[in-house]
Amino acid sequence: MIMKCLFPVAGYGTRFLPATKAQPKEMLPILTKPLIQYGVEEAFAAGMKNIAFVTGRTKRAIEDHFDVTYELEDQISGTSKESQLDDIRELIAICTFSYTRQAHMRGLGDAILTGETLIGDRPFGVILADDLCVGEPDGVMAQMVRVYEKYRCSIVAVEEVPIEDVGRYGVVKGRQLDDRNILVEHMVEKPAPQDAPSNLAIIGRYILTPDIFEILRNTPPGKNGEVQLTDALQIQAANGKVIAYRFQGRRFDCGSVEGFVAATNFFFSCRKDAR
Repeated sequence: MIMKCLFPVAGYGTRFLPATKAQPKEMLPILTKPLIQYGVEEAFAAGMKNIAFVTGRTKRAIEDHFDVTYELEDQISGTSKESQLDDIRELIAICTFSYTRQAHMRGLGDAILTGETLIGDRPFGVILADDLCVGEPDGVMAQMVRVYEKYRCSIVAVEEVPIEDVGRYGVVKGRQLDDRNILVEHMVEKPAPQDAPSNLAIIGRYILTPDIFEILRNTPPGKNGEVQLTDALQIQAANGKVIAYRFQGRRFDCGSVEGFVAATNFFFSCRKDAR
């Protein structure tokens, strides 16, 4: 069973300035719940109870969120508002949370390598909280765990995107194994549309085998001078050890204002329908 999930949360969130000037973008709320909590709940639902964060400066609010706030709890104890903390209380009670800092912003690959001290030598999940996913019927990470149990190699979640948008993603191409699984043969980070091997884009969900750390240590900076996880995964793919999984569900790119608004509208409509 995969027990650990890594959350790289050191980025600045510049697309949401000035809202993110003094607070983490991962703490921006979709309705009444911050983005990061949706991600941790997805990991927990997949059986991952050890939650690891690679943080940076100005990210203390994330640590505080996954901790007991005695003054607040005392103030609302016995009131109707107390039930609003039920979900976060469950996570705090059952999960363990650990933190390390990425001193310099050197790309997703470097962030994951920074998290090695928290992960160790076992397979682990990675969730990018910017990508808010609604799985059908199970969460995306829970779906990916089942894929890992079958293939026992690194798994990346993918979806088709418009060809003009491929420059925002890692893009894969490979051999179709079945309706949802592709044995990756080639991947490239943020290609120009004319250079893209396909329009299958990697989204912010991964299961990685621990050999990825040694590969990342030897991966030179790539696109934008950053250590790219896609470049390291290409090394694994060359050995037939990466599966791209077409997940069941819907993704909202909450790293963009448009995606953030779409997610808010979606969850609000779900809440209205539940009444």
